[in-house]
Amino acid sequence: MKELTAVSRDFSGPLKEEDRISLWQLLVLGLQHTFTMFGATVLVPLLTGLDVGVALFTAGIGTLFFHVVTKGKVPIFLGSSFAFIAPVALVVKQWGIPAAQGGIIAAGLLYVVMALLIYFLGKDFMERLLPPIVTGPVIMVIGLNLAPTAVQSASQNWAIALIVLVAVAIVSVYGKGFFKLVPVLVGLIAGYVASLIFGIVDLKSIQDAALFAVPNFTFPEFNLSAIGLIAPVAIATMVEHVGDMLAVGATVGKDFVKDPGLHWTLIGDGIATSLAGLFGGPANTTYSENTGVLALTGVWKSQVMRVAAVMAILLANFQKLTAMIRTVPDPVIGGISIVLFGMIASIGARTLVENKVDFTKARNLLISSVIMVIGIGGAVIQLPGGIQFGGVGLAAVLGIILNQLLPQE
Repeated sequence: MKELTAVSRDFSGPLKEEDRISLWQLLVLGLQHTFTMFGATVLVPLLTGLDVGVALFTAGIGTLFFHVVTKGKVPIFLGSSFAFIAPVALVVKQWGIPAAQGGIIAAGLLYVVMALLIYFLGKDFMERLLPPIVTGPVIMVIGLNLAPTAVQSASQNWAIALIVLVAVAIVSVYGKGFFKLVPVLVGLIAGYVASLIFGIVDLKSIQDAALFAVPNFTFPEFNLSAIGLIAPVAIATMVEHVGDMLAVGATVGKDFVKDPGLHWTLIGDGIATSLAGLFGGPANTTYSENTGVLALTGVWKSQVMRVAAVMAILLANFQKLTAMIRTVPDPVIGGISIVLFGMIASIGARTLVENKVDFTKARNLLISSVIMVIGIGGAVIQLPGGIQFGGVGLAAVLGIILNQLLPQE
Protein backbone atom coordinates (compact mmCIF):
# COMPACT_ATOMS: atom_id res chain seq x y z
CA MET A 1 0.00 0.00 0.00
CA LYS A 2 2.91 2.32 0.62
CA GLU A 3 3.97 1.86 -3.00
CA LEU A 4 0.50 2.75 -4.25
CA THR A 5 0.44 5.95 -2.24
CA ALA A 6 4.00 6.83 -3.11
CA VAL A 7 3.43 6.56 -6.84
CA SER A 8 0.48 8.99 -6.71
CA ARG A 9 2.64 11.46 -4.71
CA ASP A 10 5.79 11.36 -6.86
CA PHE A 11 4.74 14.43 -8.81
CA SER A 12 5.24 18.11 -7.99
CA GLY A 13 1.61 18.88 -8.89
CA PRO A 14 -1.60 17.16 -9.98
CA LEU A 15 -1.32 14.49 -12.65
CA LYS A 16 -3.26 16.05 -15.53
CA GLU A 17 -4.49 14.63 -18.82
CA GLU A 18 -1.52 15.90 -20.82
CA ASP A 19 1.08 14.52 -18.38
CA ARG A 20 2.93 11.36 -19.43
CA ILE A 21 3.67 8.50 -17.02
CA SER A 22 5.21 5.07 -17.36
CA LEU A 23 3.13 1.94 -17.96
CA TRP A 24 3.77 0.52 -14.49
CA GLN A 25 2.73 3.81 -12.86
CA LEU A 26 -0.46 3.81 -14.93
CA LEU A 27 -1.25 0.23 -13.90
CA VAL A 28 -0.65 0.93 -10.20
CA LEU A 29 -2.81 4.05 -10.25
CA GLY A 30 -5.53 2.14 -12.10
CA LEU A 31 -5.38 -0.63 -9.51
CA GLN A 32 -5.76 1.99 -6.78
CA HIS A 33 -9.05 3.18 -8.31
CA THR A 34 -10.22 -0.39 -8.84
CA PHE A 35 -9.73 -1.18 -5.15
CA THR A 36 -11.47 2.03 -4.10
CA MET A 37 -14.57 1.37 -6.22
CA PHE A 38 -14.66 -2.42 -5.72
CA GLY A 39 -16.51 -2.58 -2.39
CA ALA A 40 -19.43 -0.38 -3.38
CA THR A 41 -19.68 -1.85 -6.89
CA VAL A 42 -20.14 -5.44 -5.68
CA LEU A 43 -22.34 -4.47 -2.72
CA VAL A 44 -25.33 -3.60 -4.93
CA PRO A 45 -25.63 -7.04 -6.58
CA LEU A 46 -25.22 -8.65 -3.16
CA LEU A 47 -28.21 -6.66 -1.90
CA THR A 48 -30.40 -7.13 -4.98
CA GLY A 49 -29.72 -10.72 -6.03
CA LEU A 50 -27.92 -9.82 -9.27
CA ASP A 51 -24.67 -11.51 -10.32
CA VAL A 52 -21.46 -10.01 -8.89
CA GLY A 53 -19.38 -10.93 -11.93
CA VAL A 54 -21.86 -9.29 -14.29
CA ALA A 55 -21.87 -6.16 -12.10
CA LEU A 56 -18.08 -5.85 -12.37
CA PHE A 57 -18.21 -6.48 -16.11
CA THR A 58 -20.92 -3.89 -16.76
CA ALA A 59 -19.19 -1.33 -14.53
CA GLY A 60 -16.11 -1.76 -16.68
CA ILE A 61 -17.79 -1.57 -20.07
CA GLY A 62 -20.05 1.25 -18.85
CA THR A 63 -17.04 3.31 -17.80
CA LEU A 64 -15.30 2.70 -21.12
CA PHE A 65 -18.43 3.67 -23.06
CA PHE A 66 -18.81 6.85 -20.99
CA HIS A 67 -15.24 7.84 -21.84
CA VAL A 68 -15.85 7.22 -25.54
CA VAL A 69 -18.97 9.43 -25.55
CA THR A 70 -17.30 12.23 -23.55
CA LYS A 71 -14.08 11.97 -25.61
CA GLY A 72 -12.09 10.94 -22.53
CA LYS A 73 -12.35 14.42 -21.01
CA VAL A 74 -14.03 13.53 -17.70
CA PRO A 75 -12.08 11.53 -15.05
CA ILE A 76 -15.01 9.38 -13.94
CA PHE A 77 -15.56 5.72 -13.02
CA LEU A 78 -19.10 4.33 -13.31
CA GLY A 79 -20.19 1.78 -10.74
CA SER A 80 -23.35 0.15 -9.37
CA SER A 81 -26.02 2.66 -8.31
CA PHE A 82 -27.37 2.44 -4.74
CA ALA A 83 -30.49 4.41 -5.68
CA PHE A 84 -31.98 1.42 -7.55
CA ILE A 85 -31.44 -1.15 -4.77
CA ALA A 86 -34.95 -1.15 -3.28
CA PRO A 87 -37.00 -1.33 -6.52
CA VAL A 88 -34.59 -3.77 -8.22
CA ALA A 89 -34.59 -6.09 -5.20
CA LEU A 90 -38.41 -5.98 -5.15
CA VAL A 91 -38.69 -6.71 -8.88
CA VAL A 92 -36.14 -9.55 -8.72
CA LYS A 93 -38.13 -11.12 -5.89
CA GLN A 94 -41.51 -10.80 -7.66
CA TRP A 95 -40.67 -11.28 -11.35
CA GLY A 96 -37.02 -12.34 -11.54
CA ILE A 97 -33.78 -10.82 -12.83
CA PRO A 98 -34.86 -10.50 -16.51
CA ALA A 99 -37.77 -8.21 -15.53
CA ALA A 100 -35.38 -6.04 -13.51
CA GLN A 101 -33.12 -5.81 -16.57
CA GLY A 102 -35.97 -4.36 -18.62
CA GLY A 103 -36.59 -1.71 -15.98
CA ILE A 104 -32.88 -0.80 -15.87
CA ILE A 105 -32.74 -0.47 -19.66
CA ALA A 106 -35.75 1.87 -19.57
CA ALA A 107 -34.13 3.92 -16.79
CA GLY A 108 -31.03 4.44 -18.91
CA LEU A 109 -33.13 5.62 -21.85
CA LEU A 110 -34.70 8.31 -19.62
CA TYR A 111 -31.21 9.81 -19.35
CA VAL A 112 -31.17 10.14 -23.13
CA VAL A 113 -34.55 11.90 -23.09
CA MET A 114 -33.28 14.36 -20.47
CA ALA A 115 -30.08 14.89 -22.45
CA LEU A 116 -32.12 15.86 -25.52
CA LEU A 117 -34.20 18.30 -23.47
CA ILE A 118 -31.07 19.92 -22.06
CA TYR A 119 -29.52 20.12 -25.52
CA PHE A 120 -32.53 21.94 -26.98
CA LEU A 121 -33.66 23.92 -23.90
CA GLY A 122 -30.28 24.65 -22.30
CA LYS A 123 -28.69 23.56 -19.02
CA ASP A 124 -30.75 26.13 -17.08
CA PHE A 125 -33.75 23.89 -17.76
CA MET A 126 -32.27 21.23 -15.45
CA GLU A 127 -31.64 23.77 -12.71
CA ARG A 128 -35.23 25.04 -12.87
CA LEU A 129 -36.62 21.51 -12.91
CA LEU A 130 -34.51 20.17 -10.03
CA PRO A 131 -33.64 22.91 -7.51
CA PRO A 132 -32.17 22.03 -4.07
CA ILE A 133 -35.61 21.96 -2.41
CA VAL A 134 -36.43 18.98 -4.64
CA THR A 135 -33.04 17.30 -4.94
CA GLY A 136 -32.18 17.43 -1.22
CA PRO A 137 -35.27 15.56 0.07
CA VAL A 138 -35.15 13.11 -2.88
CA ILE A 139 -31.57 12.14 -2.03
CA MET A 140 -32.55 11.78 1.64
CA VAL A 141 -35.42 9.48 0.64
CA ILE A 142 -33.02 7.26 -1.29
CA GLY A 143 -30.96 6.63 1.86
CA LEU A 144 -33.82 6.42 4.37
CA ASN A 145 -35.79 4.10 2.10
CA LEU A 146 -32.98 1.57 2.44
CA ALA A 147 -32.62 1.86 6.22
CA PRO A 148 -34.91 -1.11 7.05
CA THR A 149 -32.89 -3.34 4.71
CA ALA A 150 -29.66 -2.42 6.50
CA VAL A 151 -31.10 -2.99 9.97
CA GLN A 152 -32.74 -6.29 8.97
CA SER A 153 -29.44 -7.66 7.68
CA ALA A 154 -27.40 -6.35 10.62
CA SER A 155 -29.87 -7.70 13.21
CA GLN A 156 -29.06 -11.29 12.22
CA ASN A 157 -25.79 -10.89 14.13
CA TRP A 158 -25.21 -7.50 15.71
CA ALA A 159 -21.77 -8.47 16.98
CA ILE A 160 -20.43 -8.91 13.45
CA ALA A 161 -22.28 -5.84 12.18
CA LEU A 162 -20.67 -3.74 14.93
CA ILE A 163 -17.22 -5.10 14.05
CA VAL A 164 -17.80 -3.90 10.50
CA LEU A 165 -19.01 -0.51 11.70
CA VAL A 166 -15.99 -0.02 13.95
CA ALA A 167 -13.58 -1.05 11.17
CA VAL A 168 -15.14 1.41 8.72
CA ALA A 169 -15.09 4.21 11.30
CA ILE A 170 -11.43 3.64 12.23
CA VAL A 171 -10.26 3.62 8.61
CA SER A 172 -12.40 6.64 7.68
CA VAL A 173 -11.22 8.74 10.60
CA TYR A 174 -7.67 7.54 11.30
CA GLY A 175 -6.58 5.97 8.01
CA LYS A 176 -3.67 7.47 6.08
CA GLY A 177 -2.90 7.63 2.37
CA PHE A 178 -4.37 4.94 0.16
CA PHE A 179 -5.60 3.01 3.20
CA LYS A 180 -8.04 5.83 3.97
CA LEU A 181 -9.64 5.40 0.53
CA VAL A 182 -10.92 1.85 1.12
CA PRO A 183 -13.01 1.86 4.35
CA VAL A 184 -15.77 -0.19 2.70
CA LEU A 185 -13.34 -2.86 1.55
CA VAL A 186 -11.61 -2.97 4.94
CA GLY A 187 -14.99 -3.25 6.69
CA LEU A 188 -16.00 -6.15 4.45
CA ILE A 189 -12.71 -7.94 5.11
CA ALA A 190 -12.95 -7.41 8.89
CA GLY A 191 -16.54 -8.65 8.95
CA TYR A 192 -15.74 -11.63 6.75
CA VAL A 193 -12.83 -12.70 8.98
CA ALA A 194 -15.07 -12.36 12.05
CA SER A 195 -17.75 -14.43 10.31
CA LEU A 196 -15.19 -17.16 9.59
CA ILE A 197 -14.26 -17.19 13.28
CA PHE A 198 -17.94 -17.40 14.25
CA GLY A 199 -18.36 -20.24 11.75
CA ILE A 200 -21.22 -18.75 9.75
CA VAL A 201 -19.57 -18.80 6.30
CA ASP A 202 -20.19 -21.67 3.87
CA LEU A 203 -17.06 -22.04 1.72
CA LYS A 204 -18.37 -24.92 -0.40
CA SER A 205 -19.47 -22.65 -3.27
CA ILE A 206 -15.90 -21.30 -3.54
CA GLN A 207 -14.50 -24.80 -3.85
CA ASP A 208 -17.05 -25.70 -6.51
CA ALA A 209 -16.50 -22.56 -8.60
CA ALA A 210 -14.18 -22.58 -11.61
CA LEU A 211 -11.06 -20.47 -11.49
CA PHE A 212 -12.02 -18.54 -14.62
CA ALA A 213 -15.42 -18.44 -16.31
CA VAL A 214 -17.67 -16.07 -18.21
CA PRO A 215 -20.08 -14.14 -15.92
CA ASN A 216 -23.68 -15.35 -15.73
CA PHE A 217 -25.25 -13.07 -18.37
CA THR A 218 -29.05 -13.13 -18.73
CA PHE A 219 -31.51 -11.81 -21.32
CA PRO A 220 -33.92 -8.99 -20.38
CA GLU A 221 -37.71 -9.11 -20.32
CA PHE A 222 -39.91 -6.03 -20.52
CA ASN A 223 -42.53 -6.11 -17.77
CA LEU A 224 -44.49 -2.83 -17.61
CA SER A 225 -45.02 -3.07 -13.85
CA ALA A 226 -41.30 -3.67 -13.30
CA ILE A 227 -40.45 -0.74 -15.56
CA GLY A 228 -42.89 1.47 -13.63
CA LEU A 229 -41.10 0.67 -10.37
CA ILE A 230 -37.49 0.92 -11.57
CA ALA A 231 -37.31 3.45 -14.40
CA PRO A 232 -38.59 6.53 -12.48
CA VAL A 233 -35.66 6.24 -10.06
CA ALA A 234 -33.58 7.65 -12.93
CA ILE A 235 -35.02 11.05 -12.00
CA ALA A 236 -33.16 10.86 -8.71
CA THR A 237 -29.93 9.49 -10.20
CA MET A 238 -29.89 12.22 -12.83
CA VAL A 239 -29.81 14.66 -9.93
CA GLU A 240 -26.81 12.80 -8.54
CA HIS A 241 -25.17 12.83 -11.97
CA VAL A 242 -25.42 16.61 -12.29
CA GLY A 243 -24.01 17.04 -8.78
CA ASP A 244 -21.11 14.72 -9.56
CA MET A 245 -20.26 16.60 -12.75
CA LEU A 246 -20.18 19.90 -10.87
CA ALA A 247 -18.11 18.40 -8.01
CA VAL A 248 -15.56 16.72 -10.28
CA GLY A 249 -15.29 19.87 -12.38
CA ALA A 250 -14.63 21.98 -9.30
CA THR A 251 -11.97 19.50 -8.14
CA VAL A 252 -9.96 19.48 -11.36
CA GLY A 253 -10.68 23.09 -12.34
CA LYS A 254 -12.76 22.41 -15.47
CA ASP A 255 -16.37 23.04 -16.48
CA PHE A 256 -17.64 19.69 -17.72
CA VAL A 257 -21.17 21.07 -17.98
CA LYS A 258 -19.90 23.10 -20.97
CA ASP A 259 -17.20 20.76 -22.29
CA PRO A 260 -17.96 18.03 -23.24
CA GLY A 261 -21.45 19.20 -22.21
CA LEU A 262 -24.01 17.95 -19.70
CA HIS A 263 -26.06 16.36 -22.48
CA TRP A 264 -23.09 14.18 -23.50
CA THR A 265 -22.29 13.10 -19.93
CA LEU A 266 -25.96 12.19 -19.39
CA ILE A 267 -26.01 10.17 -22.61
CA GLY A 268 -22.82 8.38 -21.59
CA ASP A 269 -24.20 7.56 -18.14
CA GLY A 270 -27.65 6.59 -19.45
CA ILE A 271 -26.52 4.29 -22.25
CA ALA A 272 -24.02 2.69 -19.85
CA THR A 273 -26.97 1.90 -17.57
CA SER A 274 -28.97 0.44 -20.46
CA LEU A 275 -25.96 -1.69 -21.44
CA ALA A 276 -25.77 -2.95 -17.86
CA GLY A 277 -29.45 -3.91 -18.02
CA LEU A 278 -28.91 -5.66 -21.33
CA PHE A 279 -26.25 -7.97 -19.82
CA GLY A 280 -27.89 -8.46 -16.40
CA GLY A 281 -25.97 -5.95 -14.28
CA PRO A 282 -27.22 -3.21 -11.92
CA ALA A 283 -27.77 0.34 -13.10
CA ASN A 284 -24.55 2.35 -13.36
CA THR A 285 -23.90 5.78 -11.94
CA THR A 286 -21.08 8.30 -11.72
CA TYR A 287 -19.49 7.61 -8.35
CA SER A 288 -19.45 10.42 -5.80
CA GLU A 289 -16.54 8.64 -4.11
CA ASN A 290 -14.58 9.34 -7.28
CA THR A 291 -14.30 13.03 -6.35
CA GLY A 292 -12.65 12.18 -3.05
CA VAL A 293 -10.05 10.03 -4.78
CA LEU A 294 -9.29 12.79 -7.27
CA ALA A 295 -8.89 15.39 -4.53
CA LEU A 296 -6.70 13.24 -2.27
CA THR A 297 -4.33 11.75 -4.84
CA GLY A 298 -4.20 14.59 -7.36
CA VAL A 299 -4.56 11.98 -10.13
CA TRP A 300 -6.77 13.77 -12.66
CA LYS A 301 -5.74 11.73 -15.69
CA SER A 302 -8.86 10.09 -17.11
CA GLN A 303 -6.74 7.33 -18.67
CA VAL A 304 -6.31 5.96 -15.14
CA MET A 305 -10.08 5.43 -14.93
CA ARG A 306 -10.06 3.49 -18.18
CA VAL A 307 -7.31 1.23 -16.84
CA ALA A 308 -9.44 0.64 -13.71
CA ALA A 309 -12.39 -0.23 -15.97
CA VAL A 310 -10.36 -2.87 -17.83
CA MET A 311 -9.25 -4.34 -14.49
CA ALA A 312 -12.90 -4.57 -13.37
CA ILE A 313 -13.74 -6.50 -16.55
CA LEU A 314 -10.85 -8.91 -15.90
CA LEU A 315 -11.98 -9.42 -12.29
CA ALA A 316 -15.48 -10.29 -13.53
CA ASN A 317 -14.11 -13.46 -15.12
CA PHE A 318 -12.29 -14.59 -11.96
CA GLN A 319 -15.05 -16.88 -10.68
CA LYS A 320 -13.30 -17.94 -7.47
CA LEU A 321 -13.36 -14.32 -6.37
CA THR A 322 -17.00 -13.71 -7.27
CA ALA A 323 -18.01 -16.97 -5.56
CA MET A 324 -16.21 -15.84 -2.40
CA ILE A 325 -18.03 -12.51 -2.50
CA ARG A 326 -21.37 -14.30 -2.66
CA THR A 327 -20.53 -16.05 0.62
CA VAL A 328 -20.37 -12.75 2.51
CA PRO A 329 -22.95 -13.12 5.34
CA ASP A 330 -25.90 -10.74 5.73
CA PRO A 331 -24.64 -9.17 9.01
CA VAL A 332 -21.50 -8.00 7.20
CA ILE A 333 -23.58 -6.44 4.44
CA GLY A 334 -25.84 -4.92 7.10
CA GLY A 335 -22.95 -3.25 8.91
CA ILE A 336 -21.66 -1.72 5.69
CA SER A 337 -25.16 -0.69 4.62
CA ILE A 338 -25.84 1.22 7.84
CA VAL A 339 -22.92 3.51 7.01
CA LEU A 340 -23.48 3.84 3.26
CA PHE A 341 -27.24 4.34 3.35
CA GLY A 342 -26.91 6.82 6.20
CA MET A 343 -24.33 8.74 4.17
CA ILE A 344 -26.73 9.02 1.24
CA ALA A 345 -29.40 10.54 3.49
CA SER A 346 -26.81 12.86 5.04
CA ILE A 347 -25.75 14.08 1.59
CA GLY A 348 -29.37 15.05 0.95
CA ALA A 349 -29.44 17.04 4.19
CA ARG A 350 -26.13 18.67 3.26
CA THR A 351 -27.61 19.72 -0.08
CA LEU A 352 -30.33 21.64 1.74
CA VAL A 353 -27.87 23.24 4.18
CA GLU A 354 -25.25 24.24 1.61
CA ASN A 355 -27.88 25.84 -0.63
CA LYS A 356 -29.44 27.65 2.37
CA VAL A 357 -32.97 26.41 1.67
CA ASP A 358 -35.34 28.56 3.74
CA PHE A 359 -37.69 26.33 5.73
CA THR A 360 -39.54 29.29 7.20
CA LYS A 361 -41.33 29.38 3.82
CA ALA A 362 -44.49 27.27 3.75
CA ARG A 363 -43.87 26.15 0.13
CA ASN A 364 -40.50 24.63 1.01
CA LEU A 365 -41.94 22.79 4.01
CA LEU A 366 -44.79 21.48 1.90
CA ILE A 367 -42.56 20.27 -0.95
CA SER A 368 -40.07 18.49 1.33
CA SER A 369 -42.86 16.98 3.47
CA VAL A 370 -44.64 15.45 0.49
CA ILE A 371 -41.39 14.05 -0.96
CA MET A 372 -40.30 12.52 2.36
CA VAL A 373 -43.63 10.89 3.29
CA ILE A 374 -44.47 9.59 -0.19
CA GLY A 375 -40.92 8.31 -0.73
CA ILE A 376 -40.31 6.73 2.67
CA GLY A 377 -43.90 5.54 3.07
CA GLY A 378 -43.58 3.41 -0.05
CA ALA A 379 -46.60 4.87 -1.82
CA VAL A 380 -47.47 3.13 -5.09
CA ILE A 381 -50.16 4.10 -7.59
CA GLN A 382 -51.66 1.86 -10.23
CA LEU A 383 -51.61 3.24 -13.76
CA PRO A 384 -53.64 1.95 -16.72
CA GLY A 385 -52.35 -1.33 -18.07
CA GLY A 386 -51.35 -2.65 -14.64
CA ILE A 387 -48.28 -0.41 -14.46
CA GLN A 388 -47.08 0.44 -10.95
CA PHE A 389 -45.46 3.78 -10.20
CA GLY A 390 -44.13 4.56 -6.76
CA GLY A 391 -41.25 4.98 -4.34
CA VAL A 392 -38.53 7.51 -5.01
CA GLY A 393 -39.70 8.13 -8.56
CA LEU A 394 -43.24 9.09 -7.50
CA ALA A 395 -41.89 11.27 -4.69
CA ALA A 396 -39.53 13.07 -7.09
CA VAL A 397 -42.28 13.69 -9.67
CA LEU A 398 -44.64 15.11 -7.04
CA GLY A 399 -41.85 17.32 -5.72
CA ILE A 400 -41.13 18.65 -9.22
CA ILE A 401 -44.83 19.38 -9.83
CA LEU A 402 -45.29 21.16 -6.49
CA ASN A 403 -42.16 23.22 -7.06
CA GLN A 404 -43.53 24.41 -10.42
CA LEU A 405 -47.06 25.12 -9.15
CA LEU A 406 -46.44 26.76 -5.77
CA PRO A 407 -45.50 30.46 -5.92
CA GLN A 408 -42.02 31.49 -4.79
CA GLU A 409 -43.46 34.30 -2.65
